[in-house]
Amino acid sequence: MTKSEWRKKIKSELLSMEGNDRKVLNEKIAAQLFKTELWQNSNYIGITVSRKFELDTTTVIKKAWEEGKKVCVPKCYSANKKMEFRELSSFDELENVYMDLYEPVIDRTKVIPKENIDLLIVPGLVFDKKGYRIGYGGGYYDRFLQNYQGSTLSICYSFQTAEQLPFEVFDVPVEQVITEEGRYI
Repeated sequence: MTKSEWRKKIKSELLSMEGNDRKVLNEKIAAQLFKTELWQNSNYIGITVSRKFELDTTTVIKKAWEEGKKVCVPKCYSANKKMEFRELSSFDELENVYMDLYEPVIDRTKVIPKENIDLLIVPGLVFDKKGYRIGYGGGYYDRFLQNYQGSTLSICYSFQTAEQLPFEVFDVPVEQVITEEGRYI
């Protein structure tokens, strides 16, 4: 399948999930994440704020706050296709922007340098056994990951995994992928 076909297939599956099934799987995935050394040894966590049809990241964000970790969420700049991470200490510091994305309010948050982020939880629609991913097509994470030195992982439902995906030379795989069934890579 092409990247476009993968995106369409997985979005459809995400949109068709039942609320209770989604909740149970989210809890299992979060529990798997919290057991990892990458999570336990990280002080600064980079993570997106999920949209309604995506795997819920609010539980992960709240757990990070409970554990005294710093949470950083992306602010995207479409004019130059760049993004930066800004520290989030409350969901009140978010605003709804394009495509129903929630991003940090600039005048209420501060930029966290890339080198301060210990663990980056990289979003995507589908992931393969080598850590390659197909995201939403903007390339923001691919550019950000080019010289990122911290640890990376992704969290997703098991149906969001594949044996192998098409990838480009500039794609950077994540170190681990975590589903409700466990971890691989």
